[in-house]
Amino acid sequence: MKRTTWIVLGVIALLIFWGVGSRNSMATSDQDVKQSWANVQSAYQRRADLIPNLVKTVQGVANFEKSTLTQVIEARASATQMKLDSKDLSPENIQKYQAAQSNLGGALSRLMVVAENYPQLKATESFSELQAQLEGTENRIKEERDNFNAAVTAYNKLIVTFPNSLIASFSGFTEKGFFQAEAGSDKAPEVNFDSK
Repeated sequence: MKRTTWIVLGVIALLIFWGVGSRNSMATSDQDVKQSWANVQSAYQRRADLIPNLVKTVQGVANFEKSTLTQVIEARASATQMKLDSKDLSPENIQKYQAAQSNLGGALSRLMVVAENYPQLKATESFSELQAQLEGTENRIKEERDNFNAAVTAYNKLIVTFPNSLIASFSGFTEKGFFQAEAGSDKAPEVNFDSK
């Protein structure tokens, strides 16, 4: 009887240690996702911080298209108002966040295209520096989104595989969403050099 009791207690102890270890792994992976999300937000914030300087530089050029500047300013305001806590990283919430950021990216792209028509603006050293910084920031954003997706993949794999999924369901760990390509990004942009 004593030997059976010790065996049962040993099995129970092993299950408890396994459960605690699994839960700690999930918590650690969750923290990795949160850190990755913070890095994504930091990269987007860097872009938002550069925009006022870009707008001031562009405003210095006489007769620059005001509607384009207004679109950039409004898109920046909308993008910076959209806050997403790392606890709410559902696919739907990430899509909303991504849509707000895409709107800003589109407005910036239009600004850069319109700026091509202003040689005096292109010749401005501060505009060139800001343009280079924005380009670098866009690369950082892409890299941080890729890192975030990698962290989410590792986390989601951990919590959905059996038997970890049992611990995850009892502990409140749920799947996180990914950044995904924007609709239509699978089609190459059309390049047209006709000046009509």
